[in-house]
Amino acid sequence: MNFTLFWKILQALLIFGFPALAQFGAKRSKILHGVGPVVLCYIFGILLVNAVHFPIHKPESIFFTQYTVALAISLLLFSTDFLHWLRHAKNTVLSITIAFGSVLIFSSIGAFLLSNKIEEPGKIAGMLVGVYTGGTPNLSAIGLALSVKEETFVLINAVDIIFGAIYLIFLMSVAQKLLGKFLPSSQKNEAASEYIATEATVKKTSIQNILSAIGLSALIFALSIGLSFLLFGEVKIAPVILAITTLSIACSFSKRVRTLQCSFDTGQYILLMFCVAIGTLADINELLVASPYIFLFVGLAMFGAIVLHYLLAAVFKIDVDTVLITSTGAIYGPAFVGPIAGVLKNREAVVAGLTAGLLGYALGNYLGIGLAMLLKFL
Repeated sequence: MNFTLFWKILQALLIFGFPALAQFGAKRSKILHGVGPVVLCYIFGILLVNAVHFPIHKPESIFFTQYTVALAISLLLFSTDFLHWLRHAKNTVLSITIAFGSVLIFSSIGAFLLSNKIEEPGKIAGMLVGVYTGGTPNLSAIGLALSVKEETFVLINAVDIIFGAIYLIFLMSVAQKLLGKFLPSSQKNEAASEYIATEATVKKTSIQNILSAIGLSALIFALSIGLSFLLFGEVKIAPVILAITTLSIACSFSKRVRTLQCSFDTGQYILLMFCVAIGTLADINELLVASPYIFLFVGLAMFGAIVLHYLLAAVFKIDVDTVLITSTGAIYGPAFVGPIAGVLKNREAVVAGLTAGLLGYALGNYLGIGLAMLLKFL
């Protein structure tokens, strides 16, 4: 076996296998459970290339980041119930709307303020809208759709991890007590516990169900590529990503697809593979010499949007738990909703958080790509 081929195969096995180890560790250890599988996978990928100096084959890591996102988008959206969302409490919908609107506002402000300081500010604004309405999968999808340079994507992702860790510490420590001083306290809604679109409701794992979900996701991916060829005569990433999102949402209206067990869990696992792969692309040396304007842009989009979300929530008298859990779902995606709901000691808050995260998966690509296109003409 060729030495280079050996390292490529080992790299693929680590990307495939470490998420299972991270999930197992999170179940067995309170400390690792607090950190969460998503962060563990990021850290593993980063350490692999920066501390262990594993001979990473970058094209292989890039391949995994691209195709895992294409599959994960569908798998994460299949279990959503959009009609159910129409019946959600007014506070939840209002808080999500404010969260998404705040990100659009501050990403746009950042693009205008830093237009002469960094390259492609509109594209970066679009990516930031994606990541702060639905999480890292949208960041990657929009980056691919807009043909953002690889080094720009990796840098933004690395800065996002740093700022994300800071906000996560705030959420898991003093956030509820601090915001409770000027936001209404929360009242539990027992009806919310009936919502079933969470990984906790999966009663059994079936290889057949997993293969069915992956097969349908792959079919949607193929159809999206076909539509791009039909409409444009070539594969254009932006239409492909939007087609995947649209077709996945359409499939979610089928009860058979929506209740297909393991689709959400499978999407989460594939997302963890993405986290390992993207971590291997995060070169600390590149981060150390990064333009301070990238830090400023990401910080403005994230923390500016968070503060505006809090302020408007106070104006509209949205309860503290709804604000914090929808902020979590929007910025981190569904993966962190459970742990934060536990910190809030409010199980019913899971509904609002998952709604924000999954709606972010669905709308984030439209909002991010749309904003980038708009800024291009302004």
